[in-house]
Amino acid sequence: MSKQIVECVPNFSEGRDMKIIKQITDQIETVEGVKLLDVDPGATTNRTVVTFVGTPDEVVEAAFLAIKKASELIDMSKHKGEHPRMGATDVCPFVPVSNITMEETVEYARKLAKRVGEELHIPIYCYEFAAFDEKRKNLAYCRSGEYEALPKKLKEAQWKPDFGPAEFNSKTGATAV
Repeated sequence: MSKQIVECVPNFSEGRDMKIIKQITDQIETVEGVKLLDVDPGATTNRTVVTFVGTPDEVVEAAFLAIKKASELIDMSKHKGEHPRMGATDVCPFVPVSNITMEETVEYARKLAKRVGEELHIPIYCYEFAAFDEKRKNLAYCRSGEYEALPKKLKEAQWKPDFGPAEFNSKTGATAV
């Protein structure tokens, strides 16, 4: 049987400090079976789009380590940029590449979402194919009001995260997976 491969494209809310970006991507590269393909920082947006691929469990591990490092290094209360955002790791999408279905890929995305919520205490919203709620399929809906709206949103029942605490963390914000 051929190996299952998924792609992960996390967006981190840092696009100017290459030392911070490198520390995050170094975490990804520590995981055997994962290949870092691209690191695309943007100074104006103050956001870096990272692309890596690998076997599903390894991609989940690499994504977790990167999100953990971003939560340690990026302080959203000081973040300014031109791109809509709500967290240190703003989004972390998974894409099926080969020998894996979207349904299987969703299970890995939700596995990551649960772990990040439980272990890192970051509010997580599942979006697109991983959404549990029809409205949350739309990333713009999940991100509405951006980081600044999170303190109020997290107190409302309709905005209870899919995983993690319904509490505002000024440093990490929230993440969409």
